[in-house]
Amino acid sequence: MNDSPGWASPGSAPSGGQDSASGTPRPAGPAAEQGTGATWSSEQPPPGQWSAPSGQSAPPPPPAPGWGGGHPHGAWGRPPAAKPGVIPLRPLGVGEILDGAVSTLRAHWRTVLGITITVSVITQIANILVERYALPEPPAVNPNPTPSEAIDQSIESLQYSLTSLGPALFITLIGTLFTTALLTVVVSRSVLGRPVTLTDAWHEARPRLPQLLGLTMLLPLMSAGIMAVGLLPGLLLGDGSGVLLTMLGGIAAVVVILWLVVRFALASPALMLERQGVIPSLRRSAKLVRGTWWRVFGILLLTMALLFVISLIIIVPFVVIALMADSNGFGDLLNGSDPQFGWAYLIITGIGSVIASAITYPISAGVTVLLYIDQRIRREALDLELARAAGVPGYGSEPPGGSDASGS
Repeated sequence: MNDSPGWASPGSAPSGGQDSASGTPRPAGPAAEQGTGATWSSEQPPPGQWSAPSGQSAPPPPPAPGWGGGHPHGAWGRPPAAKPGVIPLRPLGVGEILDGAVSTLRAHWRTVLGITITVSVITQIANILVERYALPEPPAVNPNPTPSEAIDQSIESLQYSLTSLGPALFITLIGTLFTTALLTVVVSRSVLGRPVTLTDAWHEARPRLPQLLGLTMLLPLMSAGIMAVGLLPGLLLGDGSGVLLTMLGGIAAVVVILWLVVRFALASPALMLERQGVIPSLRRSAKLVRGTWWRVFGILLLTMALLFVISLIIIVPFVVIALMADSNGFGDLLNGSDPQFGWAYLIITGIGSVIASAITYPISAGVTVLLYIDQRIRREALDLELARAAGVPGYGSEPPGGSDASGS
């Protein structure tokens, strides 16, 4: 794979499009230490290991120490894979990816919580202020409308929902932009076992923010365009068959969007860690996901389900406390009318959202980055490059630039 970019941890230069496995020094084996001549291979078979005359082959020679530990194409008693950081440098299981994300949160909790709490507090304050002062009043609802009034009320309610949802989505996208950029740096350092501060993460992530912003905005716009194409024919038709066509078009659009979301799920770590542009990052993600779409989909779905449960466990008690503190809004809910919540409800639920985001953001970002690293280990033997960058004995020396290439 000569078109595979190399491992570019934060602080290093682009790889120039070379294969990550090519040019990587292999771990020194015992034969390399016995002074063999230059014309001899450094990996000689041990004596007595040739095939028996009966045709039964003897066990293959043991690999050199540290050589690609954990790779599925050979595991005859080889030693455990190197683990300089939060994950072993070999193909990862689902549990190891989740454990690596949580281990990053534990190992760098000051940096991670500093990032997530800061971003979450700012986004929550912005959402509360927009909801309190910038959004229009909800439309009045007639409890006994005529058929034409019911249609008008539905249209007004839809317009109000879209108007109120737009600012919140934009604020969330901006918050996700910063957390993704900074946490990608933190996770990449934790894989190498390197320390990282909030200042280090910001210094490394800042040059990539414009490209990451373009990627962050492009994917929702792409999804909206696909949904519009799916719904538009049925909406233009307008009669009973148009409703059916709208439903079928919407289902087809959702399927296409889901397929693209998984296909491009690894674009952000590719953009950050390989110094790629927006479109090359999308292509890079599609290449890494190709042939393993269902595995990537399953891991992302499992992660979303776990984070949803964690968020509910954290947020529900705050919502209950907020409803008890805001008796007017709670009374509106009991009466079936549109609730008008006050400052107490907004502040208490905002605190719960900040706490939930501070925990779920780093796990989500960690899973995405570790899934990207896992795919490159499986396809491109990135574990060898990572072991070399981490200074694991037997994997060669640092690349030109010394410690800068590994982000220290």
